[in-house]
Amino acid sequence: MHFRFPEPGWRQRLDTYFAGLGQGVNADPLIRARLGEVAGLEALSDAELAALGMDRSDIPARVFKDLFPQG
Repeated sequence: MHFRFPEPGWRQRLDTYFAGLGQGVNADPLIRARLGEVAGLEALSDAELAALGMDRSDIPARVFKDLFPQG
């Protein structure tokens, strides 16, 4: 399966998110398992993301919120 991401920097946002979680997280299998959800959100316009109450920097936390709750 191949996904196209319209917004440069999507992988950096994911890497930054997982780096912020600390040591001991192997992100690659998690990212691969949820790449479709990431791609779907990345494909939305900034206005569409804003309507959901988020921006691109919020995508990783949104996709992985069940595994790594924030707050």
